[in-house]
Amino acid sequence: MNTATAPSTDIRPFRIDVPEADVDDLRDRLARTRLPQPAPSDDWESGTPNDYLADAVAHWRRFDWRAAEARMNEFPQFTTEIDGQTIHFVHARSPHEGATPLLLAHTYPGSFVDYLDMIGPLVDPVAHGGRAEDAFDVVVPDAPGFGFSQPVTDAGWTTSRVAAAYDVLMRRLGYDSYGIHGSDNGAMIARELGLLAPDGFLGLHVLQLFSFPSGDPAEFEKLEPQDYAGLEHMQWFQSVGAYNTMNAARPQTVAAALSDSPVGHLAYAELFNSFGNGTSLVPLDAILTEVSVAWFANASAGMSRAYRDNMLAEAEPRVSDARTGVAVFKDDFQTIKVFAERDNSNIVQWSRFERGGHYAALEVPELVVGDIRTFFARS
Repeated sequence: MNTATAPSTDIRPFRIDVPEADVDDLRDRLARTRLPQPAPSDDWESGTPNDYLADAVAHWRRFDWRAAEARMNEFPQFTTEIDGQTIHFVHARSPHEGATPLLLAHTYPGSFVDYLDMIGPLVDPVAHGGRAEDAFDVVVPDAPGFGFSQPVTDAGWTTSRVAAAYDVLMRRLGYDSYGIHGSDNGAMIARELGLLAPDGFLGLHVLQLFSFPSGDPAEFEKLEPQDYAGLEHMQWFQSVGAYNTMNAARPQTVAAALSDSPVGHLAYAELFNSFGNGTSLVPLDAILTEVSVAWFANASAGMSRAYRDNMLAEAEPRVSDARTGVAVFKDDFQTIKVFAERDNSNIVQWSRFERGGHYAALEVPELVVGDIRTFFARS
């Protein structure tokens, strides 16, 4: 007799309810913070500075986790099992008939928290000064290894595997057609979903397309003046991305430190401060909510290992033919159109914004919402 258990397809309600003992433990650890010896200039040049950490820790000790928890719990949350992995997600249905199903894919080192300010305007645009025809049913998963999609049960959760899991999730929720928006890690997952090209796929809207020079001199002949500034920004962006190498090469080493030190985790999340270039508009409370979620979920190992999984995959480059929209923000990675169009054959919308950075959903959510509405209104 075959006694194997079939994978569960159940969708289970989920509510964030961190034990008080864990909240007390965090506060105790913060009270005993030992900062490193400061750098001579104590600025962002060599990493997260002590003056920022001292202020942030003082704020974190006063931070009202229960209020943040209540705000997150305003949105319907669930878990389900896909490919052997528990996936946590928000599923907010629109009150408006004919709403477009939309999946929002988050950043590193973010989580579903990235989109808390966008869910309401997307789901009920009329209540936020918009039109009913711009309404979306919104699904916001935590990627495996992030947030409450813990623990990670096996290796190999590449962006392509996550994309396939997200398609299963949307089908399980009853959607035979949907689109996706993503930023950072979420933008890469969105592009992989475009490569997967599932039936009924409406397209991907992203804040970055990570396309780089191929070495062909002809590509540079097509560059516009603003593209050269983009190349300089791209070089700087890569120069401060040491976390990429650390996460890909030694994820468990860095996770040991981050899992035992909330301040270490906060410092390692310097990306929320626009990699230390001083342009970030992300409110400190939003950063502390993101880091608190990762801390309480003990997510640092899974978040770091995601980079190693992708490095080991060594996927061959492929051109995406999926319908694509790109929104480039002033202080973000500057996607260069010549390179992006080489790798993505169906870019139908290209927007530039003079305010906002790498975490635009946390900085200028109204601009991201507007651009998403425009893109999917064309589909």
